[in-house]
Amino acid sequence: MLEPKSARIANIIIILSLSVASLYFAAPFLIPVILAALLAMLLNRVSEMLEKKGLNRALAALVPVALVLGVVVLLVFVLSWQVNRMTDDFDNMKETVTTKIDALRSWVSETLGIPKAEQAKMLNGGERQATQQTSTVVFSVINTLTSIAVDGVLIIVYTYLLIFYRAHLKKFILRIVPDDKRQDADRIVHKSVAVAGQYLIGLFKMVVVLWIMYGIGFSIAGLEGAILFAIICGMLEIVPFFGNFVGNLIAILAALAQGGDARMVLGIVLVYLTVQFLQTYILEPLVVGQQVNINPLFTIMGLVAGELLWGIAGMALAIPLIGIIKIICDNIPQLQAYGALIGPAGTRKNRTSFLDSLKGMLRRK
Repeated sequence: MLEPKSARIANIIIILSLSVASLYFAAPFLIPVILAALLAMLLNRVSEMLEKKGLNRALAALVPVALVLGVVVLLVFVLSWQVNRMTDDFDNMKETVTTKIDALRSWVSETLGIPKAEQAKMLNGGERQATQQTSTVVFSVINTLTSIAVDGVLIIVYTYLLIFYRAHLKKFILRIVPDDKRQDADRIVHKSVAVAGQYLIGLFKMVVVLWIMYGIGFSIAGLEGAILFAIICGMLEIVPFFGNFVGNLIAILAALAQGGDARMVLGIVLVYLTVQFLQTYILEPLVVGQQVNINPLFTIMGLVAGELLWGIAGMALAIPLIGIIKIICDNIPQLQAYGALIGPAGTRKNRTSFLDSLKGMLRRK
């Protein structure tokens, strides 16, 4: 027989293992639902405002969803327009890439002593293997696009229904907790909805500002399709730490494919460093603020765990979900220690010191 303490630890391990396994295998169902829930938290305030102005609940839930859908359609149109513009220069880009590959093969031949004929044999073998796998890749792409389309429709439907039935869902949550805990549960629900909505609004504002800054910077650097790569860099911002780096790496590779010289590449790197500085010390404190106050350790751990469980979608959802978990922990006395652990070790003075210095200089003037 296990001792009570050992049995408790064993039960906790079993529950955690089953929970992680459930999250992993239920990903196709959970990802659209959670994305829709976050969108519903974002649009909840708009729906409530429309209801107060006399609109019935069905239309009040439909209007904000339709607005989001319109923004997505507009974004897809802009991306398609930019891609079509770059397609006109595809032949020139292909010729540039071929020239650079030939230069690379010459360097390999001179430096490593591998003749070009031997390199050609190696490449031809890879080409034959790639040709055999082409049909598999095509089917995989088709399946992926179909899955994205289906998930997109589900997210729209889920978002509308979650907004429409928000009062019904709140009553359910309050009914499943003891009577003496309902006030705390109500406070947790309100804070979670408010924080998630404010975080997403701040993130959207920051992404728009990043689009503008990257668009201007890439245009000055001479990158063809600057708007396209600015949108890519901005959208990748939903994945902290890694998103901007990956987006700018894509922009650098595109510059090389377009025949860009070292000056263009250096310009893109300078744009990246400048935007990173402005984002870290000005945009995030002013626009995003302290809605999701998580220390860097748990931010990175959340991103890694999210990628392992749900891939890129998990990385995008990790931060707001950890923020909601922190709110729950902060408002339940037995879990407050965990909320403090997830939160920052101290204040955000180091993060906002630049802004404070700037404000002080303006006051003195």
